[in-house]
Amino acid sequence: MTPQQILEQYGPRESMEYDVVVVGGGPAGLSTAIRLKQLAAEKGQEVSVCVLEKGSEPGAHILSGAIMDPRALNELIPDWKEQGAPLNQPVTEDAMLFLTEKGSYKSPILPDCFHNDGNYVISLGNVTRWLAQHAENLGVEIFPGFTAAEVLYNDDGSVKGVATGNQGIGKDGEPLPSFQLGMELHGKYTVFAEGARGHLGKQLIGKFKLDAGKDPQSYAIGIKELWEIDPAKHKAGLVLHTAGWPMDAQTYGGGFLYHLEDNKVTLGFITGLDYSNPWLSPFEEMQRWKTHPAIRSFLEGGKRISYGARAITAGGLLSLPKAVFPGGALVGCDAGYLNASRIKGSHAAIKTGMLAAEAAFEALAAGRQHDELSAYPAAFEKSWLYEELDKARNFKQWFKKGLYVGTVMTGIEQWLLPKLGVKTPPWTKHRTQPDHVYLKPAAECPQIVYPKPDGKLTFDRLGSVFVSNTNHEEHQPAHLTLKDASVPVNINLAKYAGPESRYCPAGVYEFVKTETGGDRLQINAQNCVHCKTCDIKDPTQNIVWVTPEGGGGPNYSGM
Repeated sequence: MTPQQILEQYGPRESMEYDVVVVGGGPAGLSTAIRLKQLAAEKGQEVSVCVLEKGSEPGAHILSGAIMDPRALNELIPDWKEQGAPLNQPVTEDAMLFLTEKGSYKSPILPDCFHNDGNYVISLGNVTRWLAQHAENLGVEIFPGFTAAEVLYNDDGSVKGVATGNQGIGKDGEPLPSFQLGMELHGKYTVFAEGARGHLGKQLIGKFKLDAGKDPQSYAIGIKELWEIDPAKHKAGLVLHTAGWPMDAQTYGGGFLYHLEDNKVTLGFITGLDYSNPWLSPFEEMQRWKTHPAIRSFLEGGKRISYGARAITAGGLLSLPKAVFPGGALVGCDAGYLNASRIKGSHAAIKTGMLAAEAAFEALAAGRQHDELSAYPAAFEKSWLYEELDKARNFKQWFKKGLYVGTVMTGIEQWLLPKLGVKTPPWTKHRTQPDHVYLKPAAECPQIVYPKPDGKLTFDRLGSVFVSNTNHEEHQPAHLTLKDASVPVNINLAKYAGPESRYCPAGVYEFVKTETGGDRLQINAQNCVHCKTCDIKDPTQNIVWVTPEGGGGPNYSGM
């Protein structure tokens, strides 16, 4: 049965009414909810707010480096330290290494974007859990384990709210005995805070043409591990970034290794999803990166605790879509406010959530509903966040020209020009192509042979997925859908050597032989860590990521 047929037979859905519905219980969504409740308390008014979170709990799906700039948190909750926010490890040292295959050299100059004075090495998942508790204490209703599967519209075309996904649907699309119809949440305004490549945010950008006149959005995939290391090698607060090997000079990528408290380090590798060689595997590049002496020296004798992966919205200011539409707004990485040059987005998520909340509260106080919250983008353009992103607006564009050009021009724009009193670059570079078009035919590219994992320092995909605590209800339909089932074999395998089997960091996609000797694509949806890479990088744009049943996916701990 199709979703429409299910609704016709089992509907109508029950509904709940709120002043503001927030989709996504990450830093952006929770900050939106918190700020709304703060304003309501200050003005002595009532504002009803709910937050939908597809993970089993707030923070379960949150994955980030992460270095946190507390500037926005200082504005949202000035006494966060007294309230026990888990920002426990200040940054004590910054270092930038350029790696060759066997050696490394330290950058003598650190652009402003790599200075982390006053910042903290954190688990963003733990910070999110803390924000959720703060939101609940203010009266925000949080519904974990519920996916926002559908945008609802009023007769005039404005956003009315969202519907949650049905529960208990079998692989054949038929309701099981455990079937439960989804419900509708209606809001005078709906704020979408789903993170990078949000499922509904993508639909809204297309429907309302929010990206008209903007550069195409650009993405990267970040693959991360959490380790406990030998105390003798631990340097609390050390922040290390790397560029160069194992990437070639034309492929955007780099690593990070951050020292948390309690002998733990968080480390990862970021690969720009505009790479051209279909033989490249971001997962294997991350494993290979760990074997470099500069990284291996920290990890040997330690133990891997957790693993995860997530797409990163990296286009910056020039790729920002219009963030408002009738009845709602996009905040955080659902719009793309991350500052790729600083490798930071949580402060931007919190700030944009606050700005959207302030615009929505003003509209509610004036008795408005379902209109366009124009005060939100206007406030953003006057904010410190706009100034920060404007300064870094050319970052990804320069790195499209390779490591050396990108490094030199970033140094000029973010180190030299500020010393000359120039706050923002006097020039603007634009991009015209989305990431998926850069992939070349496999026959035109050198094949990459990766070493086998040793199980101590380097690992395989399935063992990695295991420590991400990923789980999906096994009887549900695959949430990784194909527009045309013939494309993976006839085009992706034939022309690009099946890149989905390599760009997925969780072993979801594999080509297997049929009984007749042909090939077919097998989708192991139960492995999916919700990184969204397939939805972005598929060269034919044939894969569409949709929401699985609520509560499915990774359950990250300490990430």
